[in-house]
Amino acid sequence: MSDVRVGLIGFGTIGTGVVRSFVENRDALNQRLGRTVRLARICDRDIVRGRGVDVSGIDLTTDIEDVLSADDIDIVIELIGGYEPARSFVIRAIENGKHVVTANKALIAKYGEELFALAEQRGVALAFEAAVGGGIPCLKALREGLAANRIESVYGILNGTCNYILTSMERDGSTFDEVLQQAQELGYAEADPTFDIEGVDTAHKLSILSAMAFGTHIRFDDVYTEGVTSISAGDIESARELGYRIKLLGIAKPHGERVEMRVHPCLVPLNAQLAQVWDSYNAVWIRGNFVEDTLYVGRGAGERPTASAVMADVLDIARGLPDCVTHLAAPMAFPQAMRREAETLPVADVEGEYYLRLMVKDEPGVLAAVTEILAYHRISLEALIQKERHKTQAVPIVMTTHNTLEGNLRAAVARISELDSVEGEPLVLHIERFGD
Repeated sequence: MSDVRVGLIGFGTIGTGVVRSFVENRDALNQRLGRTVRLARICDRDIVRGRGVDVSGIDLTTDIEDVLSADDIDIVIELIGGYEPARSFVIRAIENGKHVVTANKALIAKYGEELFALAEQRGVALAFEAAVGGGIPCLKALREGLAANRIESVYGILNGTCNYILTSMERDGSTFDEVLQQAQELGYAEADPTFDIEGVDTAHKLSILSAMAFGTHIRFDDVYTEGVTSISAGDIESARELGYRIKLLGIAKPHGERVEMRVHPCLVPLNAQLAQVWDSYNAVWIRGNFVEDTLYVGRGAGERPTASAVMADVLDIARGLPDCVTHLAAPMAFPQAMRREAETLPVADVEGEYYLRLMVKDEPGVLAAVTEILAYHRISLEALIQKERHKTQAVPIVMTTHNTLEGNLRAAVARISELDSVEGEPLVLHIERFGD
């Protein structure tokens, strides 16, 4: 059987990990396949800088056409990230009959539908396990392992930067800004961390998970998204007093013909398995109607974990060459013709329990005014924490509610924020009780 020849676009952190896998695991890879898979060519703007990995026997080039148009390349790995030029490169590779592996969640979330249709038309594979969860095989679980189930819900801790920040704030009592700076110094956070801390990265991944779970088209722009920048050390302490831990979650559930998709910080019971996922680890919790609850935990980013997922896709494709498409499951778990458009459930229609934190002036009648507004909007309280008095400072009042519609709570909070005694923006967080 002929060699399987791979071309790599992007020789950064993940690209270096992929090269290490080819070099360090060469014999194991070939034994698993029963044939030789080799990295034939690497394209990058900088092929001079050393990466501390052996590239002997691999062609290095700065010309993208040496990968996209070369007759001696079977599989193209795209690891440059972002929307463009990644989208254009992937399209050209597919049009040239190349199978494509990518770790680019932004690309799949934004342009996946276009790329899936083109790949099907051209009869090639488009694989993206590393796009969600890093080294965790959560997409393969949805696509293959849980294929006999109707998926009832998906919860995910999908961003290692945010999980590290929230973990460190709880462990050290530090402020958000202090921990973010530390995360940047350690390389967990980018110099511009906006996509991470504002929840956009998690929304990219959730939109993919949701579409794969429920057989719908990817609708990244419809994901309700909040980040973690408003979380204080006081909120983390109050949550713990109430028996919870704060996590940034991506949540997807079906509601008949509509799908719920939301990303925001949540209070998770301390005894829940997702509450035990620390530091930069990711986790995906999936409930199926036959299998019930399954949980996948591991490194959600980094050179080696992400390279592991990339190489799993390469091996899946290589096993079936030259006609691998016939033996691979559909990229989004459902045949293209069976996937559907679905309305997104407005966040105002989401029903649940909530955590509400207000900063108020320490004066008589404040609590009565707040509870009167909540009662008018048919919101009842489960618990209340009122901190010690400070005559010259605003003091926090923390409340948790019984089940209510988010639209009702948001309307009440809008009125509460207009009270003269309330300072700053109130904080509203969902309480998620797993298994309900």
